[in-house]
Amino acid sequence: MSEPRYVRRFDRVHSVTHIALMLSFLGLAATGMPLLFSDARWAWYLSRAFGGFEMAGSLHRFFGTVLIVVFVAHIARLVRRVVVDKDYSIFWGPTSMVPQPQDLKDLYANFLWFVGKRPRPTFDRFTYWEKFDYWAVFWGMFVIGGSGIMLWFPTFFARFIPGWVFNIALFVHGEEALLAAGFIFTVHFFNGHLRPEKFPMDLVIFTGRMTTHEFEEERGAERARLAAEGKLDEIAAPPPTSGELAFGRAIGTFGLVVGVVLVILIFYAVLT
Repeated sequence: MSEPRYVRRFDRVHSVTHIALMLSFLGLAATGMPLLFSDARWAWYLSRAFGGFEMAGSLHRFFGTVLIVVFVAHIARLVRRVVVDKDYSIFWGPTSMVPQPQDLKDLYANFLWFVGKRPRPTFDRFTYWEKFDYWAVFWGMFVIGGSGIMLWFPTFFARFIPGWVFNIALFVHGEEALLAAGFIFTVHFFNGHLRPEKFPMDLVIFTGRMTTHEFEEERGAERARLAAEGKLDEIAAPPPTSGELAFGRAIGTFGLVVGVVLVILIFYAVLT
């Protein structure tokens, strides 16, 4: 059997950004949940692993800083594409993350496939659920990040806002973080890694590449569009090295294990 050919789906900046986002989010969840569920027995043991609740709080702020830096870097890259490169495709079209009418058509086609009424659909550059993931994180950065910064520097913000706002910020920060962790560790993990065709994990975000077979099956609309534009050769890529695959499996396994453990602890704390 000949070696499968590969196409480039993400560049190195995408991969590094996602890894930094993943690790900072895991760090925030692991250090924040013991504080949110401080009355749970497991919270004491987990906080001890970080050096106590105070140290867990310090690490939480560190991971929060990393996440903010990643977010700002992502926004800066988007601004550069628009201002410097004059690339307006980020606002509309098949390569945009902005929801558009085609996403509703894809959602409907996927639902029909779920109930066995039509063959499995293929998609373009981004699917409707990937856009949902993206904008959930984007929205969450303002809600969780904004309330977190407010709680981090209460003396400064108390000069401008009344004290009762901090109570709301504390509630919003914890509940929104809990919602984000639950979604990421269940829905996102399943869509990205635990689906039967991807199990035990999808390495494309870590290597930046996928086989042409996967590309044709999952992104048939994108392949047809690029073929019509004569741009298929532009995304051809060499296969990932053994080191890249090993690194992707290692960091992906780490994220899956930590995420699954945390979601079990969250459900245990809520139910008990």
